[in-house]
Amino acid sequence: MESVDSYYDYDSTIFSPDGRLFQVEYARETIKKGSTTIGLKFNKGVILATYKNINTKLIEKSSIEKISQIDESIISAYVGLSADARHLVSYSQEVAAVHKIVYNEEIIVKNLVEEICNYKQLFTLYNGLRPFGLILMIAGIDSKGIHLYATDPSGAFLEYKAICEGEKNKNITKYFEKNYKESLTKEDALKFLIKSIEAITRKKINAENFEICIIKINKNNNKYFKLTEKEIKNLLN
Repeated sequence: MESVDSYYDYDSTIFSPDGRLFQVEYARETIKKGSTTIGLKFNKGVILATYKNINTKLIEKSSIEKISQIDESIISAYVGLSADARHLVSYSQEVAAVHKIVYNEEIIVKNLVEEICNYKQLFTLYNGLRPFGLILMIAGIDSKGIHLYATDPSGAFLEYKAICEGEKNKNITKYFEKNYKESLTKEDALKFLIKSIEAITRKKINAENFEICIIKINKNNNKYFKLTEKEIKNLLN
């Protein structure tokens, strides 16, 4: 008969004797297997980029979208389970839309992140639920400045200047710590992004596997745009 003492190993609501929530830690293990995903601030904006792990030629690469627009000045990228991400992105878009309808203004990035993390944390409190198996990065610009956040499966969040999650994240993070500068221009930041992946991978980098989106301060508004495959190829060249 299975010991009651081992129930904490599969129940997200029970702490282990040494104060750990194993289901949250298992969710983080899922993230380590995800596509390399990078968030990077530059002097007038922020970039989210992902290099997709696609091991077969049979998949239409354009059908895999890792980066989504939440609001006019907010974007998100995920590392982990795509089904969980689809639900969480939809929730984030709904929160941002409701805020705009009620208050007639775009939501502050940190307020959106707090709403997302409060929602994620609920899934660690009740039986029959499991933590979301992903890290959701939120990047955006508001009246308080340029922001880049990462939300944890536990519901915790931190703001970053640069971050990498997914495959080879430790190596790229070390590269960031040595070489990242806050004064980067958009062009320099894109080159830095490519160099950071080239520095730690032995495989040939394929433009089709890249997805890169940018939020940039503009005189009229905060401009969102996504790089085309042709633009990414020019960067690689």
